[in-house]
Amino acid sequence: MSENLLVNITPQETRVALILQGSVQELHIERTTSRGRAGNIYLGKVVRVLPGMQSAFIDIGLERAAFLHVADIWEARSHNGTTSAIQPIEKLLFDGQAIMVQVVKDPIGTKGARLSTQISIAGRMLVYLPQDSHIGISQRIGNEVERELLREKVQKLMSPEEKGGFIIRTMAEEASEADLAMDVSYLRKTWAHIALQAKSLPPPALLYQDLSLAQRVLRDFVHDDTASIQIDSRENFVKLTEFADAYTPSVLPKMVHYTGERPLFDLYGVEEEIERALGRRVDLKSGGYLIIDQTEAMTTIDVNTGSYVNGRNFDDTIFKTNLEAAHAIVRQLRLRNLGGIIILDFIDMENLEHRQSVLSELHKALARDRTKLTVSGFSALGLVEVTRKRTRESLAHILCETCPACSGKGQVKTPRTVSYEILRELLREAKQFNPREFRILASQLVIDLFLEEESQHLAMLGDFIGKPISLQVESTYHQEQYDIILM
Repeated sequence: MSENLLVNITPQETRVALILQGSVQELHIERTTSRGRAGNIYLGKVVRVLPGMQSAFIDIGLERAAFLHVADIWEARSHNGTTSAIQPIEKLLFDGQAIMVQVVKDPIGTKGARLSTQISIAGRMLVYLPQDSHIGISQRIGNEVERELLREKVQKLMSPEEKGGFIIRTMAEEASEADLAMDVSYLRKTWAHIALQAKSLPPPALLYQDLSLAQRVLRDFVHDDTASIQIDSRENFVKLTEFADAYTPSVLPKMVHYTGERPLFDLYGVEEEIERALGRRVDLKSGGYLIIDQTEAMTTIDVNTGSYVNGRNFDDTIFKTNLEAAHAIVRQLRLRNLGGIIILDFIDMENLEHRQSVLSELHKALARDRTKLTVSGFSALGLVEVTRKRTRESLAHILCETCPACSGKGQVKTPRTVSYEILRELLREAKQFNPREFRILASQLVIDLFLEEESQHLAMLGDFIGKPISLQVESTYHQEQYDIILM
């Protein structure tokens, strides 16, 4: 099945949608204001060496000088792997020295960026280490036969005079030699460009910026089943074409500059899909639906039959709903980029063959997901546990913030509950203070309740405390918010 990639670029953000069979499968968003500096490589200048702290401040052109500790200096330990053999920083650096560094931690608050002189450049399946000659393998690749096979494939791609080394990432599991060769070529070209820049530019200078989302699309997302990559910005289409020509020439024939009158995302219904992806409920074509709740610890997805009553009997209805839900769940995992622990609560099935078929359908749909995940079988309670690697923030965390009214609870107190809270607070205030009058400031719904159904209780309290109570609507107050003013 062929896929299409839509790339919508504006000065403030880049959005990428992956379309399969006419529906949106994945959404990726990167905002200009939130692009971090971690991974960037700079030619910095030492501005101060601090022997007492075994650290130095490096000017890399940012607002504040960045911080480099001796333990993060590759040259200090390159001759001996033991920590005790680290040379003192004053023997390695001097004020005014030019030095190539990489940001390992972004500036936070008043603290400058944290640096390292051990350079690493990430590709899709490999990480290039220009100063280290060994081949490392991700611990997540547990199959020993696969590990050894990958090591041999990468070793073949390294020339005898190769100075650098590689770390084989999880994404390289079961990768072909051609895939690895393409990554090696890209990483070598990138490092050659960085080294050339370092020789020609005066410090401080940015030598390499971690790839933008649009560039990562060309490097990481495109494969044999990708039919086209549509880009709606002419300026960026030219830039991305130049990038592809230099680093990923195989994707050039698939790149298209979209010039239609309708916005690209509107044409494919992506905007509406984004709105739906932020809601709790996902309707299924059969009439059933999913309820998705995302919390800090885990995500739960509940399957319901809804209005779906087709089928020969109730068991058949449940089975068909669960089969459809399996595909819908996988799509929502990718679309919303849900990670961590995910609990799937399918509708209870007593038939073991039905359970196995639903689980098989779930595995089949998950096979298209590039993110590493594991799936358990049905538990004793009929639940399926999925763990999906967190690769980036979920769609909801990028586009939304905690509701100021409910503080993330997902619900608010009823007007009646709030009105009773106000009555109790008035009684407390009356025991402590002796004002001329009490005035209640609250939302329209709460004030309406006091004027109608709760008017008697309010009047009784006024008689009890012996003070007049007035009401005032505050249109800016949310349902739980109120104030009591002493007049």
